[in-house]
Amino acid sequence: MLNELEKLPDELLETPVEGLADLLGGPTLVHLPGRQPEPLFVTVLAHGNEGTGFYAVQSLLRDYRDRELPRALSIFFGNVSAAAKGLRMLDGQADFNRVWPGSPDTDSPESAMMQQVVDTMRARKAFASLDIHNNTGINPHYACINRVDNQFLHLASLFSRTVVYFIRPLGVQSMAMSYVCPSVTIECGKPEHEYGTRHARDYIDACLHLSEIPQQPVPSHDVDLFHTVAIVKVPKTMSFGFDNADTDLCLLSNIDHLNFRELPVGSRLGQFRNGVDGLLDVRDDNDHDVFKRYFTIDDGVLMSASPFMPSMFTLDERVIRQDCLGYLMERLLPE
Repeated sequence: MLNELEKLPDELLETPVEGLADLLGGPTLVHLPGRQPEPLFVTVLAHGNEGTGFYAVQSLLRDYRDRELPRALSIFFGNVSAAAKGLRMLDGQADFNRVWPGSPDTDSPESAMMQQVVDTMRARKAFASLDIHNNTGINPHYACINRVDNQFLHLASLFSRTVVYFIRPLGVQSMAMSYVCPSVTIECGKPEHEYGTRHARDYIDACLHLSEIPQQPVPSHDVDLFHTVAIVKVPKTMSFGFDNADTDLCLLSNIDHLNFRELPVGSRLGQFRNGVDGLLDVRDDNDHDVFKRYFTIDDGVLMSASPFMPSMFTLDERVIRQDCLGYLMERLLPE
C-alpha cells in the first residue's frame, strides 16, 4: 500500500494537490538527503481536504531546488485519493489520522502502513516529527503535543505560543511518533488561507535549521498551554443543523466563533427541538460520559454547565459526522 522513494518526482513541484493521486499512485514516503543526516519527518494530507501542508512543502522544496537541504527530510504524502476529491476521507475509508500505532484499529491495511512508516522513521533516527493540518472552523494557528515535555514544548512554541496537550483521540500521527522523537501537530487555520501555507513553510524551514531541540524548560510566559478534556460528538441518531434548522438540535450559526474563547457558565450553544430526549456524546480521556459536567439543558436550550474553552468547533456537517463537533479545553500550567 505504501510507496517509498529516495528521490522527489520532478513533476511534484508543479502538481496541484488534486493531481497527487495520479502522480504518486497512493500514499508515498519520500526521503531527501541533507547536511544533517537525522531526518525531519513531515506528514501532509492525513486528511485530503487539508492541503496547506502539501503546499507548504511544495513551496519549501522549490526554494531548495538547486541547493542542499540543511537537514535530511522525509515526507509522508497521506490520503492522496481523498485529496483528489477535496474530501477529508472517502466514504468507507479509514481516517488516516486514527490508524497510527496505538489505535484500536490494528487489522486494517492502513494501520499496517502507518506501522511501516513509523518503523522506517525509527530506523532512520528521525530528529523530529511534524504533522500538518487545517481546521474547518475558525481557530488561531496553534500546535498540539502528546507529552508535556520540554523538547516537545520547545518544538511546539516555535510554531505558536498557543499549545494544546491531548491524549485522545487514539491513533494519531503525533502520538505514535512521540515514542520515536519530539513530535507536534500544527493546526494552520482554514486551507484556503494563504498565510497558513507561508506559516507552515517557514516553520518547516526553521525546524530543518535546528541543530538540536533545547531540553531546558520553556518560560511559562512564552506559552499558553491548554489540555483537551473532552471530545464532543453528535449521536448518529440525532439530526442537527444551524441557525433555524428544523432538526433535533439547532446549533448556533456562528458556533465556530467560540473557538479558543473561555466561555462562562450559562453560555448558550444551541436549542433542542420540543420533545427531543437526547444528549450530545461528550467523552473525557478515560472515555467516560461527562456531558453533565460540561453541559446542561434548560427548557431545551443547550448551555455550558462549567467554564471551558472550545476548539475546532465547526459548521462542516460532513466533518461533524465523520469526526466530531469539536473539543473542550482547560488551561494547563507547565511544571
